[in-house]
This record gives sequence, C-alpha cells and structure tokens, in this order.
Amino acid sequence: MSDSIEQTESFLGEATDDAFRRSWAAWHQARLRATLSPLGLASLAATHWLTNEPTPYDGVPGVWSATRDGVRGVADELTGSAVLQDGESYATVGGDGVTLRSGQEIAWGDKRLRYFERDGVLALRLIDPDAPTRSAVRDILAFEPDENWVFEADFTPADADHRFRNEAIDGHVAEEHPAGTVSFDLNGEAVSLTVTGGPRGFSAVLADGTSGSETYRFRFLRIDAPGADGRVRVDFNRLYLPPCAFSDFYVCPLPPAGNRLTTPIRAGEKNLDLVEQPA
Repeated sequence: MSDSIEQTESFLGEATDDAFRRSWAAWHQARLRATLSPLGLASLAATHWLTNEPTPYDGVPGVWSATRDGVRGVADELTGSAVLQDGESYATVGGDGVTLRSGQEIAWGDKRLRYFERDGVLALRLIDPDAPTRSAVRDILAFEPDENWVFEADFTPADADHRFRNEAIDGHVAEEHPAGTVSFDLNGEAVSLTVTGGPRGFSAVLADGTSGSETYRFRFLRIDAPGADGRVRVDFNRLYLPPCAFSDFYVCPLPPAGNRLTTPIRAGEKNLDLVEQPA
C-alpha cells in the first residue's frame, strides 16, 4: 500500500513539474515574439526628443516638433500612410502633415513612427525591422525553470502621500507613487520590494547578486494582484530583461534602493545571446 501511495505522489509531482515547465516555455516563447519579431522591442532604432521648432531628424522623413496637441510631423513622403491607434487603422496622413497622440503611430512601409511621452516631454520613435539591435540577437538566455524560486509574499499598500525616487537609465529623475511593498524571506534575506501598478497587478525593477555578472545589470518582474488575504505569488522564473537590454534608445527605470538585493537569483532571463560578428 505504501508503495502505491509513493508511486502516486511521484506521478503527481512529475505531472506538476511538467505543467510548470510547459507554462514557463510558453512564456519564454511569448517573450521571444514580443522582443525579436519585426516590430518587437529589439527594433527600436531611435528616440528623437522634440522641441517646439520643426526639425529634421536622422532616419525619418520631414520635420517634427512637439506641440500642445501632440507630436507634429510634416513630410511629403508620408502622405497617404496609415495612422494606427493601438495597432488598429485609425486615419491617414494628409498633405498638410499629421499630429500623433498617445497610442498612435504611422505605418511607414515596414517601419513605424511612434508617439512617445515622458513627464510631458514628447519624442518620436523609429521602429525598424532592419535595426542592427534586432539582427544582432539570436536568443534570450535564461536559467532552467525551478519551482524553488517561487515564493508567497505579503502585499502592503503604500500611503496615499508616499513617493519614491524613480531614476531612469539616462539620469532622468521623477517622484513616483508606488502601489506598495511585497515582503517575504528570500533564502534568509528579508526582502521588501517596492512595486508599481494597480488593481490588475504590479511591476518591480530589481537587481540581485547575479546582476552585472551572470545576468544583465537589472531585471523586471510582473506580479499578479493580491488575493483577498493580501498575499501575492512571486515567481522569479519570470524575471525578464528590460527593454534597454535590447536597444540604447529605451529609458528604463533603475531599481530603487530597496530593490537591490544581495542574494543571487539564478532564475529567469539572464542576458542576450548575440550573433557572433566576423573579425
């Protein structure tokens, strides 16, 4: 009887582990599509910060400026091009130019000219499937999935007036309101991650004992919204590379002070697997 119970437990354990690995593999494939597809993260070829003076910029037709209404462009080459809103056809570029607003972009052949804004400052982004940053990437290196890197944690909402210093990779600093903290024991290290987000879930930017050596200098993590008991599930197998690992034209936030951990987290994405360049 005991042998039968042990065999059943072994089978259930293997089935659970197999489902865990399949789920992680599906997530990894989705990440590859999101980053390395023709219009994925690795295809960002430029972020042009705009002024109120119409100005030509490298790699894009016409002249562009920041206006009260949005990103303004005038370019004969773009006349008749489709304007997309959140990926869906919305309008066409007229002969007198176009003004892009949040969520909008122009389909310029196989490229995209995309609206971008940070703290009220407007920019035009160029998405190019032929960007060297995309062609240089072969794969995303990652640790093998391991359920030992999944933790149960407590979520504590932040006070309404609480702010933290959010510094970006380009040195830009903003004061941001966090959603709260996610607290748990990480193999002997007391951790309290500052997270942002809302009712649908949270995001954390963190560094750990592998950062800058075994893995990229910092990584991102999404955490599902808490249950009724205020508990959340932290799955470090889903740590992923920030956009700035793929292109220098992204302006990723850096980990806040409390999210710089000493414990090595050998889980999730590590770094980019780059195509070897000829000598």
